[in-house]
Amino acid sequence: MTFRVRIAPSPTGNLHIGTARTAVFNWLFARHHDGKFILRIEDTDTERSRPEYTENILEGLRWLGLDWDEGPFFQTKRLSMYEEAVQSLLDKGLAYRCYTTSEELEALRESQKAKNQAPRYDNRHRNLTPEQEAEFKAAGRSCVIRFKIEDGREITWNDLVRGEMTWQGRDLGGDMVIARAAEDSIGQPLYNFAVVVDDMDMQITHVIRGEDHIANTAKQILLYEAFGAKVPEFAHTPLILNEEGRKLSKRDGVTSISDFQKMGFTPEGLVNYMTLLGWSSPDSTQEIFTLEEAAKSFDFDRVNKAGAKFDWAKLDWINSQYIHSMPVDKLTDMLIPFWSEAGYKFTETKERAWIEQLVALLQPGLARLTEAVDIAKMFSTETVEFDSEALEQLQKEQVKSSLQAVVAALDNQQLSQINESNAKDIVKQVVKEQNIKKGLLMRSLRAALTGEMNGPDLIESWVLLSQNGSDKLRLQKAIDAS
Repeated sequence: MTFRVRIAPSPTGNLHIGTARTAVFNWLFARHHDGKFILRIEDTDTERSRPEYTENILEGLRWLGLDWDEGPFFQTKRLSMYEEAVQSLLDKGLAYRCYTTSEELEALRESQKAKNQAPRYDNRHRNLTPEQEAEFKAAGRSCVIRFKIEDGREITWNDLVRGEMTWQGRDLGGDMVIARAAEDSIGQPLYNFAVVVDDMDMQITHVIRGEDHIANTAKQILLYEAFGAKVPEFAHTPLILNEEGRKLSKRDGVTSISDFQKMGFTPEGLVNYMTLLGWSSPDSTQEIFTLEEAAKSFDFDRVNKAGAKFDWAKLDWINSQYIHSMPVDKLTDMLIPFWSEAGYKFTETKERAWIEQLVALLQPGLARLTEAVDIAKMFSTETVEFDSEALEQLQKEQVKSSLQAVVAALDNQQLSQINESNAKDIVKQVVKEQNIKKGLLMRSLRAALTGEMNGPDLIESWVLLSQNGSDKLRLQKAIDAS
């Protein structure tokens, strides 16, 4: 048997990290078993669905490296199939037309609330006579289609994550609406119905989704049985939780994959982290792995039941590991768009070799790509402004004369550009001539060249600024400020 799984997002918003994590688990399971990963767009909510959300979903999955084998399939292009499926249940007497009005349903809910009863439909139109139906039609009432659910029925399945699960028919809220209201016809299908028809048609063998769908599973199993279809296996994965232990939501800030992308996370780092949100590798010491590596050992025996708490520090650490080990040319390609957006002209005017030197300098200190924007700012201008700490350093005793000695050394050696060896030689020379401590000179050079007291390697920064032709200008400005 070929294992077939699917991810079925709704294009009513951007690709959410919860949906993306579900896609990761489906992809890993399919690849582990040499199966098929199918993409379906559940766009029957025509009022809220938007093409830009569909594109965001597709782009997000591609960016994460979650390639699909079949699809994307769109539910709105499959409406005739749903109508035929609804009609087959009507013909079998397993579904019926319900003419209850919204006002009658509201009155029922209020009555149940007053009696402290759980809300449920009372199945009042399950056994209408032809005459009663004709009377409702004559009154101009539209009808939904309801699927019959017997109160005495017990529904059981073995969940691949949670073990044996059992629901009682009486707890499912009465007969289930499977198609929206329409006048003497079959309206648009609702989620619980359409998803079953789709999964049957696409021969889905395993339904892998978040635990917030558990309540739907019993209803869907009853539909599979009504169609005489094989029921797929189910795996309900833990929710992603915020710091307070509640389900991660838009209130927690960034939740969409495109937002994580804008924040400077790499696709490899983010998808690695999502893999660990609810699953652990057989090697408990291994936390860095590619999708392909994770797929070799992925299965549901290592998926947790408890919710997975989102940890920004852990995500930053994992992302940093990918940045630090990335080839410089690839990292350069990833950083240039951020620098261009910030308006740094060196992305257009500098040779690629200089830009890659800058990337190599910044690389060890980055946890996110966006951090390179602030750090690289000092390389984008001829001069810099000195922060308070830098100004304090520049005004210390012997700083002015030592910086003047550095400029003199550059002039005496007629160095239009320096290299690492030249720079170190000048430092040694000035320390000896001025009879000062090396630390004082290095701190003063950092303040003069970068305008700050912290940053990437000073000598390498100096070399880049020298190639940029701005080191002498900065040194002179610092002398003037001393």
